[in-house]
Amino acid sequence: MSKAAAAHRMTLRLCITCSGDRDRAAERGAIAQALQEAGLQDRVVLSDHECFSACAQPVTISLQGEGMASYVFAGLSLVEDAGDVAATCQTYLNCRGGWIEDARSCGRLRLCLRARIPAI
Repeated sequence: MSKAAAAHRMTLRLCITCSGDRDRAAERGAIAQALQEAGLQDRVVLSDHECFSACAQPVTISLQGEGMASYVFAGLSLVEDAGDVAATCQTYLNCRGGWIEDARSCGRLRLCLRARIPAI
């Protein structure tokens, strides 16, 4: 495992091309603040991604970690859902292999799940 993977445990990718009038700086700021409030700023790498091909349901994010399941969520408002995004990251990091069995702690995100992919 690389030093970056060991230090961060997971990557949270934010779609930056979903349609609509968006304030990407406000979205990124809200997510970063929610991660900091949850004490996750050192465990989550926040990264932009060009497109998840879920344009019909903007905005899309993914959660990934080395040796962990991957998740795709769509239909989010990143500013309004920032707390639920942080809660989902915490749940993900607390689950063996990132496999979330009980998503109640994820708030509204549990209703926005589009894909859950087992680790390789």
